[in-house]
Amino acid sequence: MSRVAIVASDLIDTQPHHAELRANVGKLVGAFGRPYFQDVVKRGVKPTELWSALGSAGYLGVHVPEEHGGGGGGLADLNVVIEETAANGCPMLSMVIGSITSPIIAAHGSDELKKTWLPGLAAGTKRMSFAVTEPDAGTNTHGITTTARRDATTGGWLISGTKYYTSAVDEADAILVVARSGQQGANGRTPLSLFVVPADAPGITAHEIDCALQSTDKQFTVFFDDVAIGPNAMIGAEGAGLQQVFAGLNPERVSAAAINNGIARFALQKASDYANTRSVWKTPIGAHQGVSHPLAKAYINVQAARLLTARAAAMYDAGLDAAEAANMAKFAAADSSLEALDQAIQVHGGNGLSNEYGLADLWFIARLHKTAPVSREMILNYVAQHSLGLPRSY
Repeated sequence: MSRVAIVASDLIDTQPHHAELRANVGKLVGAFGRPYFQDVVKRGVKPTELWSALGSAGYLGVHVPEEHGGGGGGLADLNVVIEETAANGCPMLSMVIGSITSPIIAAHGSDELKKTWLPGLAAGTKRMSFAVTEPDAGTNTHGITTTARRDATTGGWLISGTKYYTSAVDEADAILVVARSGQQGANGRTPLSLFVVPADAPGITAHEIDCALQSTDKQFTVFFDDVAIGPNAMIGAEGAGLQQVFAGLNPERVSAAAINNGIARFALQKASDYANTRSVWKTPIGAHQGVSHPLAKAYINVQAARLLTARAAAMYDAGLDAAEAANMAKFAAADSSLEALDQAIQVHGGNGLSNEYGLADLWFIARLHKTAPVSREMILNYVAQHSLGLPRSY
């Protein structure tokens, strides 16, 4: 470790207990560390030990209501947990999924669904994927073609369609599916509904997508061929799915930002340590402004992104409209983390490309969040329209 750890939690943390939470999560995940995560990725296995440890300690469910087995701490606590996990070299994309599914079920699910799923999701003993994106309907949710139609025999539903880039289906007990239901309205749009679908239900086929991510979380194309589910599988009222999804979108953006902020901290810590100890002609390379200034600039941008992220989480927990802050946080964290990671790799010279130093193989996870879960272009569209009052461009 260098003389100063790249945390500055006194600037970031919005609750008195966050410093202790950050330290405890860091201690737990740090016992596994970057080499552990690199090893499970290389071997193509799951980080089961780390996931179980996080769940047993209550960290996976810090945002789940206490009455449903969680910590009741909200999104601000989850932001700390996800960031600290990534800052210790273990960026876990599955934690983002938990930021979507649990809030949706907690806010809109029936008592039966809450009882069935929330305690297990909070403890990490149950897993759920989120299926919204389709090959021909990415950002445009209204273009979804996956359909849920009533099963006259059982009173349940039959789901048919294709979902794309659905994460961690191979680990899921269920899939939270967004599907069209009902009749097309006067505006030409068909109502959307949300369904909890058992991952092993007959009629589901999943094909892994071969992508560049160096992650334990795999991506899948999922086919639903008249998948039968019961009448109690729907979340809330029919046709209210779009509004229900919104309960998970801001947490999703905050959680994605938290991963990138953690990656950025990991990269800057590695760069700072290396620049302090690596000497050329008897001088630590960190003494040269050509090394120190780019790292200082990256640090400033990372801290700005972390402040935005913490603010977005606090607004969400307070019941305020966090959409602007959450979108900007995700945008800023994606850009600043890539800047920090690039500078850290550059400081290491050739070593920056060696897996031993744990930097280069983080690139595509960091780069992912410039594209997903919402693209930077759609964030710019949102800010232009809603923050600046400019005409809608699409």
